[in-house]
Order: sequence, then C-alpha cells, then structure tokens
Amino acid sequence: MSLAKSRFRLMARVSTSNPDAVRAVLREMAKGGRVREEEGEFVLEADIENGSAKELNRSLLTALRRVEKRTRLRAEWTSGDGMTERYFDYVLKKKFKTDPS
Repeated sequence: MSLAKSRFRLMARVSTSNPDAVRAVLREMAKGGRVREEEGEFVLEADIENGSAKELNRSLLTALRRVEKRTRLRAEWTSGDGMTERYFDYVLKKKFKTDPS
C-alpha cells in the first residue's frame, strides 16, 4: 500500500538562542522556499511535499532542536485542499478549513 504524496504550504516563525546554527538548518529544510529574519525571529515560507503536516512539523522541529535545544516553532501547514493545521512546537493547536475564494 503506497501513500499519496501531499503538498503543504508552510508559514512558520522560529525563535532561538543560536541563530547561526538554526539559519543553516532552515535553509536546508526549505530549499526553494524563503527564510528571512524579522524582529529577532526567522520567518520561513516554503512548499514542502511528502507526509502529513504532523510528520513534517515534527521532523522540522526535531532538526532545529538537534542544533539548538531552546528553539521554538510556530507553524501553519496548509494542504492543497485548504485544510490548515497550526502547531506550537510539537502540539497541534488548531485545525480548520480555509475558504478557497
């Protein structure tokens, strides 16, 4: 049984006490996306494919925390069908359907 690939639009804010180490991880994870610094945080925008929003969020935060344990992630993952999931670190905070208009 094969799972279909899902594509997600990621909008995330990352705060950390080690910006140099985290910057490198963000650029690697968000190839083709955009990473910028804003008000002492990183803002990440990217399209990412494969898995579920929960799996992708977990893998992103795990990679970030490997280089700096005190890293916080606020992420919003939106699938192609308009379902959005908001996470704070590993915790799902809200799941809702966005209006396609």
